[in-house]
Amino acid sequence: MTDPLSDVLSLLKLRSYVSGGFDASGDWAVRFGPHDGIKFHAVLSGQCWVFVDGEPEPVKVIAGESFILARGRPFRIASDMAVEAIDFRTLLPDVQDGRIVTYNKGGEFLSIGGYFTLADGQADLLLNMLPLIIHVRDEPGLSTLRWCVERMRQELRERQPGGGIIAQQLATMVLVQALRLQLSNARSDGVGWLFALADKRMRAVINAMHEAPGTKWTLQTLAGQAAMSRTAFALKFKELVGLSPMDYLTRWRMTLAADKLRHSRDSVAEIARALGYESENSFSTAFKRVMNCSPRQYGRRASTGNVSAKQNETGTRVL
Repeated sequence: MTDPLSDVLSLLKLRSYVSGGFDASGDWAVRFGPHDGIKFHAVLSGQCWVFVDGEPEPVKVIAGESFILARGRPFRIASDMAVEAIDFRTLLPDVQDGRIVTYNKGGEFLSIGGYFTLADGQADLLLNMLPLIIHVRDEPGLSTLRWCVERMRQELRERQPGGGIIAQQLATMVLVQALRLQLSNARSDGVGWLFALADKRMRAVINAMHEAPGTKWTLQTLAGQAAMSRTAFALKFKELVGLSPMDYLTRWRMTLAADKLRHSRDSVAEIARALGYESENSFSTAFKRVMNCSPRQYGRRASTGNVSAKQNETGTRVL
């Protein structure tokens, strides 16, 4: 049995890269430019302030805590926000993955950092759902995070055969655990599929849609999954997810279809049948409404690497 978070991370073709560490002492501040994908930093010793462009206030992160940056904004980390920041790239004349950079001889502050790349055209599935910065600090679940981060440090320092692969898998565990904590601590005003998973009834419905997208779902049968009346279910789903149940189902089906068009040799007719559409025409109409192009146009663009560029031009948001 699968689950929506696993489904989305699978579609994103998540690839993790552990960049290395930062070991500093005294007064210091470094700035980082815009980035693609998701960045994470885990503080192993000491503390720092993190300021992300677009956030009103800096965030204090102490040893044993982590932070994740999902929206690509420039940011600064510092021992004191009053210290003038230097460009982190100036510390890396011969940058190599797995390197721990030392500043002011180190010894007071140590962090491990990395990033995740995401599949073209699908990143909005997750990134638009997340805040600019996720501060992972709550005690439940942190023992797992701390173990992963400590193991990453060992792999970076010891340079054992296969260490890079192990470090990447540990980084993925850090991200998933952080998303779980974000889900469990979701604000009541958060809207989107990720936040809706915190509600047991909505989670049951979203699980059902993801597990059997080709089922001929109706509002009544989906309400049955939540053990709610049709009207109450429709209102609650829209409140938490930001879409009606049938709109969410359609967009999830089109997301799966887009992935199939990019990564399989299935025909449009085969994809349509697998997703519960009785005719290729009805499927193509739904696909065009969500993706702003026909399935065949999407497939051709995918083969030439132009899908993400086109979606950026049209402003398409899948989920």
